[in-house]
Amino acid sequence: MEIPTLLPTEEDLRLIEFARRIVEENGDGEVHTVGAAVRDARGRAFGGINVYHFTGGPCAELVALGHARAAGARELTTIVAVGGQGRGVLAPCGKDRQILLDHHPRIRVLIDTAEGVRSVAIGDLLPWAYVWAGHAEAIEQEPASDAEAAGREPASPAEAAGRGPSAVPSLHFHRDYLDAVRAGTKVTTIRFRDPGTIGPVNLVFELDEEVTLPGLITEVVGKRVAELTDADAVADGFRELPELQARLRYHYPEIQPTDEIVIVHFRPAS
Repeated sequence: MEIPTLLPTEEDLRLIEFARRIVEENGDGEVHTVGAAVRDARGRAFGGINVYHFTGGPCAELVALGHARAAGARELTTIVAVGGQGRGVLAPCGKDRQILLDHHPRIRVLIDTAEGVRSVAIGDLLPWAYVWAGHAEAIEQEPASDAEAAGREPASPAEAAGRGPSAVPSLHFHRDYLDAVRAGTKVTTIRFRDPGTIGPVNLVFELDEEVTLPGLITEVVGKRVAELTDADAVADGFRELPELQARLRYHYPEIQPTDEIVIVHFRPAS
């Protein structure tokens, strides 16, 4: 049986590198031995690392799926796992293939073949698979968002989540930024593959108990990472550019100096 494959794209190669860095920087050769990364339809990447346990700890791919879901991602397009200690790209185990097929039937998987890394549809990795009938029917009947029904891209994260074009979108922040936003020392946020839209927005801070502030996006400016300045850093709540650059690498491990980002100007509603 010949399985149709595609050559990896530049985005696929960056996803592989992201997964490799996860396991190389955080693996221990015993409990944490595989890194994984998954990309959503908006181009955002989410990582995970396995947790080995004799009772059946989760594979890296499943951890990455959970991370993506917790961050608000819904439509996932590509996933890859990379083994530590230079083992390279790894194909998912049988259990993971079934889970991917059941929950993300349109996802593609990056695997290593005799010809090199290739992109494969999950259905082709699990031919004659068991079909979870009720679940499959629910996925097929899941209503499209307003944007999908109109054949266009979602205008905002809220619309992408199916809440309609009139819903107020959310702009998510790490917990560390709440005080700076409240104090007015952080008036911008830099986003990679996550553009904002001018208008009302909910500023959501991811603490143990989520904090949401009503706000307004006033301007969205595009530039490359290498073009950021000290003034950009100060507006983002940092003292100088190197501090901002370090934080960007923390939030977006795969980001490169040539990548395009957006500076979202915002303010809490008065």
